[in-house]
Amino acid sequence: MRNTKVLFITQSAVIAALYVVLTLLANAFGLANYAIQVRFSEALTILPYFTPAAIPGLFIGCIISNTLTGCMLLDTVFGSLATLIGAIFTYIIAHGLKKPADVGFYSTSKVRKWLCPLPPIIANVLIVPQVLIHVYHLEGTLPYFMLTVGIGEVISCFILGMILLFALEPKKEVIFRTSAN
Repeated sequence: MRNTKVLFITQSAVIAALYVVLTLLANAFGLANYAIQVRFSEALTILPYFTPAAIPGLFIGCIISNTLTGCMLLDTVFGSLATLIGAIFTYIIAHGLKKPADVGFYSTSKVRKWLCPLPPIIANVLIVPQVLIHVYHLEGTLPYFMLTVGIGEVISCFILGMILLFALEPKKEVIFRTSAN
């Protein structure tokens, strides 16, 4: 039991650290903040598909990243909440729903896998544009910011996230084990 808690905390910490490093890398290229955002770290929002430890890891990583990249307090709060909401719903899609029988030639697990990137995309598209308008007072309309943030999130969460999911899936029992055995 104790080793399981330590493993959970360790996995969360590693995910948070990876999120910070990848955000700082995107920030170095001017891609981490404002209207055009392609945070490489957002690809990690697929990780709740594998482990619940990703939920606090992503949330804490986002808080640290937003602080280190100079985001305003309300951006740090609401941006991190968007990441938390996305992570929770990604986990629910992957693990929290009952597994109905296969539908047609698509297995429901395959459908769920492809739905996993959607919660962080949706959460960020709904929350981040509001932050850009009300916190940073950027010139532009809500639909414009929803489009620009949405494009960045699709690139980060869907394209990069699904590449990450398929790369990690063959080794998921080793990488995301739940006990120290």
